[in-house]
Amino acid sequence: MGILGSDASNLQKMDFYIRLFVVPFNIACIWIAVTTKQDNPTYGNLEFKDFIGLKYMVFISAICGGYALFAAVSSWLKCLLTKAWLFFITDQVLAYLMMSSMAAQGEFIYLAYNGDRVVSWSQACDSYGEFCSRVKLALSLHVIAVCCFLVLAVISAYRVFRKFDPPFDLPSSKDAEQ
Repeated sequence: MGILGSDASNLQKMDFYIRLFVVPFNIACIWIAVTTKQDNPTYGNLEFKDFIGLKYMVFISAICGGYALFAAVSSWLKCLLTKAWLFFITDQVLAYLMMSSMAAQGEFIYLAYNGDRVVSWSQACDSYGEFCSRVKLALSLHVIAVCCFLVLAVISAYRVFRKFDPPFDLPSSKDAEQ
């Protein structure tokens, strides 16, 4: 069965460990983003609370970290283990939310480093280098968490859809020759 293993218990263990693996990345991302601030005597003070995109990333990271911990624990409870659809839908939604927060932060970092001459935005990282470095580190940790959630979304999809037959039979090579 390849990388997922031939045994359902291997898949369950891998799911469990990935869910536990992602929690520290979410916590670190939250901590770095929330504690990010820098004072510039010329332009003023920048803090986490000044940027809605950072707040969104922290909010989504907190939800995903809490869910990952809850799902890791509940994956060993028999009453919730049979609810594969619940994990599938939640994993899919959270993976997309994490992707959207990652994209928003990526755009924020891009504009902070490069500016946008068309609308007269200058590069903020020239004046706020430490702030930009910390936000970039938080984004890097968030990217790792996003990758983990994408893998979890694939695993949960596999768990749900492996129970069903394909919707049609594919023609074999013998049928094609006739």
